[in-house]
Amino acid sequence: MRLAPGSGVPARELTPVSGPPVAVPDPGRLVHLQFRRFAGCPICNLHLRSITVRHDEIEAAGIREVVVFHSAAEELREHVGGLPFAVIGDPRKRLYAEFGVESARRALLDPRVWWTVAKAAAVGTWKIARGRERAPKPRPDGGRFGLPADFLIGGDGRVVAAKYGEHAYDQWTVDELLSLAAHTPASERH
Repeated sequence: MRLAPGSGVPARELTPVSGPPVAVPDPGRLVHLQFRRFAGCPICNLHLRSITVRHDEIEAAGIREVVVFHSAAEELREHVGGLPFAVIGDPRKRLYAEFGVESARRALLDPRVWWTVAKAAAVGTWKIARGRERAPKPRPDGGRFGLPADFLIGGDGRVVAAKYGEHAYDQWTVDELLSLAAHTPASERH
């Protein structure tokens, strides 16, 4: 079951791989809840670099980043050190199921993702060779065919906007996220 704008998200605290628990929703700001693939995923790493580089802008727009992977927390710790936002492990994919986030072969077989796969593999290989990143497990928890999803959740627990990816690199850009936040009425933010 996919969530649409206006859908309610039950209040909860998520436990990140490091740092204090994170409230979703956050009554003081919008939450950008991202669903990614597996720990060390080269495609996810490309996207998360774009989020990290502009994290100050994202926070200034009143948005808290929360990123979920279908990997165990222990495995994620090896890959996400230094990220300026909460990273959540969900190896049993409970949150994925609750939010209607799927896996499908089209994640990697869609021609629109092939260039990104090649670029991500090249960048990842270079960083691994230089000792800046660790290689992902050969058989990651939850498989390699996860599809991304993005949710912007208001302080009242309502979904403001949602995007279900059609392939492995189909998610909101930082500019799209900032635009969505800018067009969210103040009454939906808190």
